[in-house]
Amino acid sequence: MRHPNIVEFSVVGDYALFSDPITRVGGEKCTYQIPTYEALKGILSSVYWKPTIVWYIDKVRVMNPIRMEVKGIRTIKYNGEGSGVDRSYYTYLKDCRYQVSAHFEWNENRPELIGDRNENKHHEIAKRMIEKGGRRDIFLGTRECQGYVEPCIFGDGEGAYDETSLISFGHMYHGITYPDEAFSNETKGKMTLNFWYPEMRNGIIIFPKPQDRKSVV
Repeated sequence: MRHPNIVEFSVVGDYALFSDPITRVGGEKCTYQIPTYEALKGILSSVYWKPTIVWYIDKVRVMNPIRMEVKGIRTIKYNGEGSGVDRSYYTYLKDCRYQVSAHFEWNENRPELIGDRNENKHHEIAKRMIEKGGRRDIFLGTRECQGYVEPCIFGDGEGAYDETSLISFGHMYHGITYPDEAFSNETKGKMTLNFWYPEMRNGIIIFPKPQDRKSVV
């Protein structure tokens, strides 16, 4: 199904760190090979967000080869005797470029905002914000990985994996369903972690909605 309020944009950055938030408490950090649904949704929410709408990431196209770089990072020491800093090693994606296609739907958890449900208004504002580079700063997974967005036509240009029929990435974090975007009795009033098994076909990963994923509450 093709939605009438689709937005398409490219996002680029020198580095990215896409990971399961459970692994970000401290110590070593290692990125996934591809962006998570939650990270891309966060980028789009930084471009344009209103409580009236819920953004859904439909698909992402990986444009550049997947390459990684390990960096030594000085981090604050929170445990152990004394104070000071520790050295940790973070594994980042480098030279990142993606094309993203997404759409929005009404947030049924906010019936008091029904008067703001003007599809054309939100669609046009979102497209203008993409052209301006977003309302807030763009980050690729973590704050130290700054990114930039601009409009694009999804599928234009040559991608590094256009001729690669299939790559599977195993069990992977999909995103978080927050109480304000709950879609069932089981997800109301709580944060729900969603997981899935992504596959990239000819450079494109198609994302299911959170309600179509196996969830762990």
